[in-house]
Amino acid sequence: MISPVSELIELLSLERLENNLFRGQSRDIGTKYVFGGQVLGQALSAAQATLDSARGERAAHSLHAYFLRAGDIEHPIVYDVDRTRDGGSFSVRRVTAIQHGQPIFVCAASFQVHEDGAEHQLPMPQVPMPEDVEPTPTLTPEKLAQLPSKIQRWLNRMGPFEFRPIYPRDDLNPPKRPPFQQVWFKLSEPVGDAPELHRALLAYASDFHLLGTTTFPHGISYYQPNVQMASLDHTMWFHRPFRADDWLLYSIDSPSAQNARGLARGQIFDRAGHLVASTSQEGMIRVINNDIGNDKAGG
Repeated sequence: MISPVSELIELLSLERLENNLFRGQSRDIGTKYVFGGQVLGQALSAAQATLDSARGERAAHSLHAYFLRAGDIEHPIVYDVDRTRDGGSFSVRRVTAIQHGQPIFVCAASFQVHEDGAEHQLPMPQVPMPEDVEPTPTLTPEKLAQLPSKIQRWLNRMGPFEFRPIYPRDDLNPPKRPPFQQVWFKLSEPVGDAPELHRALLAYASDFHLLGTTTFPHGISYYQPNVQMASLDHTMWFHRPFRADDWLLYSIDSPSAQNARGLARGQIFDRAGHLVASTSQEGMIRVINNDIGNDKAGG
């Protein structure tokens, strides 16, 4: 039986149809539609596959994406890569993900050769190390049985990543709390050393927990049947080398929610305190037949 990590790596390893055309499969992990992190990771994998090694090794430093339509889990996704620019130091790729003849996702990714220059970063938050944080407890069979089948698969699956939130929240009965959270995470087994694989894996994982932070002040969550949530865009910057199979800290805050949209920002640190990546995401948040209080952050 294939392990969840091996399955994810296989998912990110696209079939090349033409020089700039790729096909990826989807996995049902319990979400209603294709998980946004899957499309992010596959799009980055497609863009990376079109880089010309003769121009020198170029690493992704930024990714700017829009989710246009919900992805169909039952059908493959085609990734069309436009080789927008190959300069002396930077390369840019535009990727369109297509399903049923329509674009469901677009992104631009930029790559750079390594250069020395000025360097600084904000410090990592003061939090317990991952070994001192308890793993998230699993739900009892009785509680799982009360949930829709897709949510059961989401909560009961053995995913490729292990998550250890510093301040766990009961998403089935969510309290109101300020829109901040820190989560340690890593792949559940080691993988190879290829940096482009680790970047695609981090793009996949960056979609976890981000939009959910915007719901904290309102006492709602994705698991509630009257709550509709969907990612609208996603931005990611890669700052420093890292390994997705070693512990990383995801520090997230949400500065604003309004007009049925919420904004979240994230910083990803390695266990030594190096800031390795930053993220931001805006998403749709709708509550059907219910009012959400206009709570101020921290209120």
